[in-house]
Amino acid sequence: MARVQLFDVAIARSGDKGDGSNVGVKARTPALYEFLRENLTTAVVKEHFKEICFGDVKRYELPNLQVLNFILEDSLGGGGTETLIMDAQGKVHSLAMLHMEMDIPDELLA
Repeated sequence: MARVQLFDVAIARSGDKGDGSNVGVKARTPALYEFLRENLTTAVVKEHFKEICFGDVKRYELPNLQVLNFILEDSLGGGGTETLIMDAQGKVHSLAMLHMEMDIPDELLA
C-alpha cells in the first residue's frame, strides 16, 4: 500500500448546483475505478469536506465513464447569487478532492 493523493489516480471537475457543489471524480483506469467505488464513500468525502459541507453528501456511480459524482449539499453558503464566499460556484472543490490522501494498493499504481 502507498499513501497517495487522488491526483495520482484520478482527475476531477466541479461546479455549483444551487447551494451545493457537484464534484465528479474520474479514475485513471478501470481497476482504480473499482477501488475508488469501494473506498471513496460518502462518509470519506463528508469527512474530507467537513469544514465546508454542512449538508448530506450523495454519490452517483457512472461505471461506463469510470466516474463517481458527488453532490455536497449546503456547501456554498447560499449559492452563487446569495453568498459572499470567494468560490461561490464551488470550482475549487475538485482541486480540494484531489488533495485527499488515500492508501492505494501498490499493484494499482504500477
